[in-house]
Amino acid sequence: MFDNLTERLTKTLRNITGQGRLTEENIKDTLREVRMALLEADVALPVIKEFIADIKEKALGTEVSTALNPGQEFIKIVYEELKSVMGEENSSLDLSTQPPAVVLMAGLQGAGKTTSVAKLAKYLTEREHKKVMVVSADVYRPAAIEQLETLAKEVGVTFFPSTVNEKPIDIVEKAIKQAKLSFMDVLLVDTAGRLHVDADMMNEIKELHAAINPIETLFVVDSMTGQDAANTAKAFNEALPLTGVILTKIDGDARGGAALSVRKITGKPIKFLGAGEKIEALEPFHPDRLASRILDMGDVLTLVEELQRKVDTKKAEKFASKMKEGKDFDFEDFREQIVQMRNMGGMMGLIDKLPGINSIPEEVKSKINDKEIYRKEAIINSMTKKKEQTQNLSRVLVKRESQMVQG
Repeated sequence: MFDNLTERLTKTLRNITGQGRLTEENIKDTLREVRMALLEADVALPVIKEFIADIKEKALGTEVSTALNPGQEFIKIVYEELKSVMGEENSSLDLSTQPPAVVLMAGLQGAGKTTSVAKLAKYLTEREHKKVMVVSADVYRPAAIEQLETLAKEVGVTFFPSTVNEKPIDIVEKAIKQAKLSFMDVLLVDTAGRLHVDADMMNEIKELHAAINPIETLFVVDSMTGQDAANTAKAFNEALPLTGVILTKIDGDARGGAALSVRKITGKPIKFLGAGEKIEALEPFHPDRLASRILDMGDVLTLVEELQRKVDTKKAEKFASKMKEGKDFDFEDFREQIVQMRNMGGMMGLIDKLPGINSIPEEVKSKINDKEIYRKEAIINSMTKKKEQTQNLSRVLVKRESQMVQG
C-alpha cells in the first residue's frame, strides 16, 4: 500500500535527518523532492501547494532551529502535516438516532459499493454488536440484488428482498418499515452506480435521499483513481449531503493520491478503508496510523488490534503451554500457526505493518511467499492422522540420531 510514495518520501527525508542544522537551502531542496513525490503519487495540486507551504513555514520557525535534532524534528513536522491533510483523527459512523439508523451508499459503477455494504455489515455486526439489515435499491445492474443477497448470507445479516420492477424509493421505504418491525439497529442501503454528469440518475438518488433522510450518506470510491477520486467525491457532495467516504482497493494503490486528497478537496472525512477482496477487509480510517505507514514507521497499533481480535487466545495459550513443557512441535501445531497467520492477512499482511519494512531490499521481500506456506498447509490437510503420526515419528527419530552423533 502506497509503496511508491513511501519509498520516495523515506529516501528524501533520510537525507535530511543527518543534517546538523536546518537551513532555508536544505529545506528548499528537501521540499522540492517531497513535492515531486506527491505529484507522482497523483495528489491534487492545491493540496500539494498547501502541504508544502505549511511544512516550510513550520520548518523555518524557532521550534526547529532550537531542536536537539533538527532533522528528526523536520520529519515530525511532515508526519503532523500528513495527519492534518487526511483529517487528524478517526471519524466514526454516527448512528445516534432512533433505530434503524439508515446508511445510504453512493458512488460510481465498479467502485465496490455492494461489496462494501457487506463488509460494513460484517464490521457493524462483529465489532459494534449491531443488528443489521441490508437492502439493494440497484434495479439497473444485472444480478445486483442477487449479489447482495449472497453476500448477506455470507456475513450473517438480514437481507430485505427487492425486484427490478420496483422503484428505488418504494424498495427502501418498505425496508425501513420492516427494519423497524424487526428491531434492527442499522439499515444499509445499496444504490446503483451512477456518474455525476448523468442528470436523471443524480435526480433519482437526490429524491431517494430526501425521502428516507439517512443519518449517514457514504460515498464509495476506488482509491486507484488517484486525485480523480477526490474530484468525483466533490461533485457528488455538491448534489448530495455526503457525511463521509469509503476508499476501496487501497491494498492495490501504490500511489496514495486519493487518501491524501479526499479530505482537503471535499471537506468530508474518510471513514473506512477497503483493503482487499475478503469480506472482513474493511478497517476504520486512522490518519495518524496511515501517516506513520507512509513514512515507513509501521502501524503497530493496528497490528496489536488485529492480534487481539483475530488470534484464537485459547489455542495460543495451549500452544505456549505445550512448548513450555518441552513437547514436540508437530504438524498439527504447524498447521494451526499457518491458520492464525492467514487470519492476520498472511505473512506480508503482518510484515507490511512493521517499521522500516521499505528499507529491506526488494529481492529479500520477494522471497516472502505466502503461497508456499499455504501449499504446506494443503499438504498437511491431505494427510491422514496415521500418516501424520508416522511423519512426526520419523522426524523425532532423525532428531535423536543426530543428537547421538553429536554426542
